[in-house]
Amino acid sequence: MARNLQNGERLRPIDLARGHGLSTQAIRNYEEAGILPAAGRTPHGYRTYTPLHARALGAFLALVPGHSHQTATSIMRAVNQGALDEAFRLIDESHAQLLDDRRTLQAVESALRDLAPTTASEPDAAVSGPGGTFIGPLAGKLGIRSATLRKWERAGLVRPRRDPQTGYRVYDEADVRDARLAHQLRRGGYLLEQIAPLIAQVRAAGGLEPLEAALCDWRGRLSARGRAMLTGAAELEAYLRERG
Repeated sequence: MARNLQNGERLRPIDLARGHGLSTQAIRNYEEAGILPAAGRTPHGYRTYTPLHARALGAFLALVPGHSHQTATSIMRAVNQGALDEAFRLIDESHAQLLDDRRTLQAVESALRDLAPTTASEPDAAVSGPGGTFIGPLAGKLGIRSATLRKWERAGLVRPRRDPQTGYRVYDEADVRDARLAHQLRRGGYLLEQIAPLIAQVRAAGGLEPLEAALCDWRGRLSARGRAMLTGAAELEAYLRERG
């Protein structure tokens, strides 16, 4: 490894920085963080780098889009310390997280497909007119206990209003939609804390139909992450080969 670091062209920090639109301070920071191998020094104490450092920098920057800055830093630090098993473990964890995100997206899409919109000719039996429905009829429609709906309410999955005269919970159409979506995701094995942000997305989108654009964007971002991981893997493999 020492031979690789010493051979080849001598590069200044600015030479590494220019090719990637970085500052020389960023290059020094990357070296201090262990992202780059330790630099050589001139007799006057100035840092000098080699093409191996340039390859390390390229690998790190390629890893960031697919693995995040923090994980990419940990991967490069492990590689430069010779802890390849740790580097590969970190990469595997990123791939596992991407797969889990894909499964979550698939579960949401499946749940939304199951939430077929009701029509005027086929009213939802759980909604008793414009005033909404009470907890018992809704629980019966979903095949769950009323206590489950109260638990979902505490978790923020449904937000029924209270009847001003009786104090009973009243679920409007949006609440029924949220309850049905939560029910589908719970059947898919998802935890309440995983479901809550998805319900929030439906609310923010103003319903299920506008959420299609968000789901399409979500799919696109997952695909971009997957491709970025391929690019990062290729650059990292080139760096590993050059290190020997």
